[in-house]
Amino acid sequence: MNTQAITDRFERWISHELIALASRFGLAGIFWFSGRTKVDGGLQVNESALLLFEHEYALPLLPPLWAAHLAAYAEHLFPLLLVLGLGTRWAALGLLLMTAVIQFWVYPDAWPTHLTWTVALLYLLGRGAGRFSLDHALWGRS
Repeated sequence: MNTQAITDRFERWISHELIALASRFGLAGIFWFSGRTKVDGGLQVNESALLLFEHEYALPLLPPLWAAHLAAYAEHLFPLLLVLGLGTRWAALGLLLMTAVIQFWVYPDAWPTHLTWTVALLYLLGRGAGRFSLDHALWGRS
């Protein structure tokens, strides 16, 4: 088998649908589990999250109470949308903005992790959710 045949086979096996699905579920897991650490029970922001946003995660223009609630809710809503493949590009954009805030104001030394998230989020933003999504089922596009 020649190099071109091998390349063609990989391109067929590793389709947009597979990359989009893996990106959606992988990113959803990362952000969902992070969100779960910020709440007790349903969506009640816990005391430890509030303390983190007052001290370690302090943002320049957003009060800690607001930041804690926004982060907790976003880390639940956007992953759910990614798993469903519903409003995928908007969810990816929201998580991309959140990743930028984390990178520049919270953990600037964690750039390898944030760059990995950014690549997958940019892929979803640019290419969409793929065929296995509600976006595709509802609107016939990814």
